[in-house]
Amino acid sequence: MHDTCIFDLYGTLVDIRTDEKKKELWDRLALFYAFYGADYTPCELHHAYDCLTAEMSAGKGGIRKDAHEAYPEIRIEEVFLALFKEKGVNADEVLARHAGQFFRILSIDHLRLYDGTEEMLSALKNSGKKIYLLTNAQKIFTEYEMNALGITLYFDGIFISSEHECKKPDVRFFEKLIHTYGIDRDRAVMVGNDGVCDIEGAKKPGLQLYM
Repeated sequence: MHDTCIFDLYGTLVDIRTDEKKKELWDRLALFYAFYGADYTPCELHHAYDCLTAEMSAGKGGIRKDAHEAYPEIRIEEVFLALFKEKGVNADEVLARHAGQFFRILSIDHLRLYDGTEEMLSALKNSGKKIYLLTNAQKIFTEYEMNALGITLYFDGIFISSEHECKKPDVRFFEKLIHTYGIDRDRAVMVGNDGVCDIEGAKKPGLQLYM
């Protein structure tokens, strides 16, 4: 019998669509940076962002082509901080986080829970199940999106890859969650939508699977 559920987030509980290539996004983000003295054209800012993201990912042992291809993980706020520093602006991490969150808001086309998600989480919680989140994501985006959707309170523990320098399907990410919360892997099920990150990844530490 399973008494622990480990969930993926995006594509499993949360339906999100983003577009980071929108011209309007880079126009407005360039204006945001200009407010603080970092003078970029929209095209220059977009190029600098792409280059910094790739360089930081490569420095951790992988090239960030998308959320699934490189197991090392970066903290995206470091990219937004570096964008200020490249223009000689002495910004702090708070401002970098706000820049990143503004970027995220501009990129979102829609953000919502899948039908029945909150009812399911509530039913699991009320039945005494332990509920954990294991997601490939950036804390400065995901933590606030979960709060906005009203689901944070259902989880007994939340693991976001940007805070652990690795991500699914890396077995280290699964093992960190298991050891931190003393999860009995024989009584825990992984629920996700990705055959590599969630399903193949969960097989390595011996979790039960549901897809």
